[in-house]
Amino acid sequence: MMVSIRAARPADLEALTGLLKTLFGIEADFTFNEALQQQGLRLILADERSRLLVAEAEEVVVGMCSGQLTISTAEGGPALLVEDVVVGEEWRGRGIGRQLLEALASWARQHQVSRLQLLADRHNAPALDFYRHLGWQGTELICLRRHLDEVSPAT
Repeated sequence: MMVSIRAARPADLEALTGLLKTLFGIEADFTFNEALQQQGLRLILADERSRLLVAEAEEVVVGMCSGQLTISTAEGGPALLVEDVVVGEEWRGRGIGRQLLEALASWARQHQVSRLQLLADRHNAPALDFYRHLGWQGTELICLRRHLDEVSPAT
């Protein structure tokens, strides 16, 4: 079956939200909230420094990934934060994730990006194996986060 990769459209929001529900069911740090995920997807679609791609088979969205440009002082220029790489369970193992990431890397090259980076759940062995197979490397960095509405100002 032929799978095509294309830029996401607003009409894809329902399918994309379903894929995020699958992804957030795997990732320990996130909880699915349909309204918030749709709001985030709309913001990505409207942001020229972001790219949201879908994999489509027979006019059905079966996978997605997104990337957002950032400035890296280490690289002295743009880097791309890759997020939300997910392929529907019944479509995995067919090279769709690889195609999505290659298309995103192509878009990144057009924006003079020299480094792609992503976060992955440390317990998602299939995803980690997938990324390593594609040449992604671990780093010595760890991810930290802080929600601003949960933090008291320093005194």
